Amino acid sequence: MKLEQNDVPFIFSSTSLPDVFFTEYLSYADGNYIKIYLYMVFLAKYGKDIKINDLAKKLQLPLKTIQDGIKFWEEQKVITKKNAGYILNNLQEMELHKLYNPRVTSSPEELEKTAKNQYRSKAIENINNEFFQGIMSPSWYSDIDLWFKKYAFDEEVMIALFRYCFNRSALHRNYIQTVAEAWSQNNIKTFNDLEIYFEKQEKIKSLESVISKKLNLNRQLSQYEEGYVSRWNLEYGYNFDIIELALKKTTSKSNFNFDYLDRILTDWHERKLKTPADVTNYLLDTKNKNKNIKNLEKQTGYTNYEQREHSDWDNFYINTTNNSNNNIDSNINQNNIKL
Repeated sequence: MKLEQNDVPFIFSSTSLPDVFFTEYLSYADGNYIKIYLYMVFLAKYGKDIKINDLAKKLQLPLKTIQDGIKFWEEQKVITKKNAGYILNNLQEMELHKLYNPRVTSSPEELEKTAKNQYRSKAIENINNEFFQGIMSPSWYSDIDLWFKKYAFDEEVMIALFRYCFNRSALHRNYIQTVAEAWSQNNIKTFNDLEIYFEKQEKIKSLESVISKKLNLNRQLSQYEEGYVSRWNLEYGYNFDIIELALKKTTSKSNFNFDYLDRILTDWHERKLKTPADVTNYLLDTKNKNKNIKNLEKQTGYTNYEQREHSDWDNFYINTTNNSNNNIDSNINQNNIKL
């Protein structure tokens, strides 16, 4: 039996973490996942072997939480699975690889020294001070530089991007990238573009709230329902004054759904009805025409099916909406970004 003396008594030993952990992962990792990682760091220092079930008991966490936590750190490439367990990767070395990855075009120092990028450097400095307390990890510089080139955002939009994500407690790369993609798809380049986009989104949200209230839904609209509202407003150009006319046609329908409402509004749009007056006149003309046809049929006992239009548009709309939830236009969500 081999015995070795530890130079430093256990009670005086310490386990250290690189600052990169605090700047890169602490802000968005689940608290239990952090707990798992810290204990893994502690065990790895001593080369200990522990089973997942024992780890769950030791940390007093459900087994599922342990499994999810390990999967999370794998996805972040913080740990790597091996045949006999896991290896904890060197976080500082990972940051170094990010900095010298071929996609990187400039370092923080180069960015600051380049005269024509002084305004951009000032924007990055503001991001660093406002959202990272002045200790932003170097790899963020190259990411921001890449996003400037990829999306052609101006400096104010880039700062607004970080502020948007920060206010939603989601200041991590994947979320920032997702929001940036959404903004780019909506042709946002300048701060003026962004303000117009926000105004449209606010208008749609207000419209959704009014519709929900009118329908007594007492719930948030689903993603598909939000997509419908977005299309009615942005593609059809319909405000609530026209949508309300369609809503009134649903009051007597026990089997109402948004598909039915969409059929009504889509029909009006295809008929190029653009104002409440256009819709009102169309409905009145349709009602009078149908009334005249019915009177003629009653007087003559003859039904001219070839000349007759749908006399009951409500039934027409209902019958053409079956199973349409699965066939919604793929363009709906392009204008309905909920972040």
